[in-house]
Amino acid sequence: MVLEMNHIQKAFGDLKVLEDISLCVDKGEAVSIIGPSGSGKSTLLRCATFLETIDSGEILYDGETAASTPEGVTRAVYAGKAEIRRMKGLFGLVFQQFNLFPHFDVLKNVTDAPVTVQKRDRAEAEETAMALLRKMGLEGKEHAYPYQLSGGQQQRVAIARALAGRPDILFFDEPTSALDPELTGEVLRVIRELAEENMTMVIVTHEMPFARAVSDRVIFMSGGVIVEQGPPELVLGTPSQERTRQFLKNYGQ
Repeated sequence: MVLEMNHIQKAFGDLKVLEDISLCVDKGEAVSIIGPSGSGKSTLLRCATFLETIDSGEILYDGETAASTPEGVTRAVYAGKAEIRRMKGLFGLVFQQFNLFPHFDVLKNVTDAPVTVQKRDRAEAEETAMALLRKMGLEGKEHAYPYQLSGGQQQRVAIARALAGRPDILFFDEPTSALDPELTGEVLRVIRELAEENMTMVIVTHEMPFARAVSDRVIFMSGGVIVEQGPPELVLGTPSQERTRQFLKNYGQ
């Protein structure tokens, strides 16, 4: 099991965003999370990647505890800084808005973390980066700056950057929401190829045909809870819950 999240609770003030969410992801599994705006999808990813702290529950990576709520304790307790830093190397995160460093060229964007954080040899990191850029269809763009690239190209650089850390699992937070339909196809093609290579992934998406095509499992969230989950042909084709059916009607499913 690459990731386990058990009984996760998260609130912002009086607003409960996640209520008793449990999620497990196996090695090689592609999991898509769908649901209406405000359902807690992105917050769940932010909690999984330590960008937000959970109020209570448990998070484990490769069986090692990152956060837990011991009996008699009201708030989740996180592992030490060194342990959390090590666990951050187990995952990659691709954001909606690319989040590339504008003052770095493409090659430096992809190699910066492996060299400065993971202390890998620069020449080896650059060799890995160039191979990833070729894989992303970005050969010849290694010395371009983000402003010189289309949105689709920037997002593919962001995916290469996430892969450069050699993560056990990749998280995508609505990776095509900032792109027009033509550029969306470029990015979805890359993610589909990663799924075919059995890359472990959790993808928050509003692209239903894409979720159906690449996912081993689809999770439908609404109101901070998991309403339904299962194989895409069931959740997207013959959902058992009325709330899921109502949501999918908006997408012509």
